[in-house]
Amino acid sequence: MPNACSGNTTARGRAAVVVSILLLIVLVHVFRLGTYLRGSLHALYYSYFSDVVIPFYMYFLMCLTDAHVRFLRDWRLKAMLVFGVASFTEVLQAFGVPLLGRTFDPLDFVMFAGGVLLAVLADRFLLERLLPRRSPG
Repeated sequence: MPNACSGNTTARGRAAVVVSILLLIVLVHVFRLGTYLRGSLHALYYSYFSDVVIPFYMYFLMCLTDAHVRFLRDWRLKAMLVFGVASFTEVLQAFGVPLLGRTFDPLDFVMFAGGVLLAVLADRFLLERLLPRRSPG
């Protein structure tokens, strides 16, 4: 199986796309794009945007390890781990431990699942078709 260090153009292309996705998410947070929104969009952004985007980010961050961490190559395991970690942080918030947030909101679990689902769909049905992990045949 090719990896990002093997010189395989497809693997390097996948890694470049994944890094670009991650950088875009970081830039959205660094430049606080939510401050430009008003009304209910502002409230929705600050309530749930990160709950969707951070699991998406975590999934693709794990995609960068595919070549080196064999057991993380399975998309199902990555999805379960990401949802589990995000959910764990929310449970900690319910007990007053402010990790990646301060306020417990049960709807956050739905947003985490949505972020993981979006990441899986982007990985499996878009990125995999554009830049497959394995060479054909």
